[in-house]
Amino acid sequence: MNVAAFVVIAVILTAYVLLDGYDLGVAAIAPFVARNERQRLAAMQAIGPFWNGNEVCLIAGGGILFALFPRAYAASFSGFYLPFIVVLWLLMGRGISLELRDHYPNRMWRQFWDAIFFLSSALLVVFFGVALGNLIRGLPLDAQGYFLGTFAFLLNWYALLVAVFALGALALHGAAFLALRVDGELNQRAKMAVRRIWPVVLVLFVLVTVATFFTHPVGAVAVAFGVLAFAALLALRALARAPEAAIFGISSAFLALQMGAVAATLFPYLLPAFPQSAGAGLSIYDASSSPAALVSALGVSIAGLVAVAVYGTIVWRMLAGKVHVAE
Repeated sequence: MNVAAFVVIAVILTAYVLLDGYDLGVAAIAPFVARNERQRLAAMQAIGPFWNGNEVCLIAGGGILFALFPRAYAASFSGFYLPFIVVLWLLMGRGISLELRDHYPNRMWRQFWDAIFFLSSALLVVFFGVALGNLIRGLPLDAQGYFLGTFAFLLNWYALLVAVFALGALALHGAAFLALRVDGELNQRAKMAVRRIWPVVLVLFVLVTVATFFTHPVGAVAVAFGVLAFAALLALRALARAPEAAIFGISSAFLALQMGAVAATLFPYLLPAFPQSAGAGLSIYDASSSPAALVSALGVSIAGLVAVAVYGTIVWRMLAGKVHVAE
């Protein structure tokens, strides 16, 4: 049951990366591909029906972590209080900018909210990337599993490298989604962005992979996921002129395989210790609920994931048409 609970956590976080990842990616590239007011509006309308629902995966991830692994939840949320507060402010800034930009006819206000939308989204990716990098590298924990470091400790070279890679990967994902959702000149600019961002992501992928081997023990399963992710990245370049849905599908597969590699690298730990010789950290076996509570919470979590998947599929089928950019 502990392994199944770990898989559920990995699935919900992967779903968040795939879904809210394209929202964040579109925001990160919008200032560079949307050249006028109509194109910027079309970029926001492309994610408009989905962004709020996609963030449910992040909330669900926190709730499921609390239900399945309460010790890990307590240690992570208490140890990373300041970063979590910053993330909340960035989430609010992103939502407010999307909702308020069209309430003010003044061009200056629209440009202000567009800037908030871009900065809050890009910084969210960076913060999530730093958090992921520190999970892989390990955290200084006491005997009870509580974080002993500082905010400055989190800004290490490996975590920052992972953050830059995350920003590039989600920008690539966002460009693929934007090409799928819009037409006209913006569609062509989004496709061009896919081709231009791809080599940057390839270089960062190699750097992060090599750095990970020197940072954390990597098993055969993680290597297999990494090889498949690399193959998906190469396929994305080889099929750069394929149908837009295929490009977005390959981008999604690349991110999903990367998250699989991360989960396999961390398993069976939720919060690995740093340095590695200092202790193992909090694993899925010593951070979980009681067996009865684990079974109940796991059943509810799986049912909730199924409901979210069904709802998300219905919404996508109803609202996933092209956004027409009237030049």
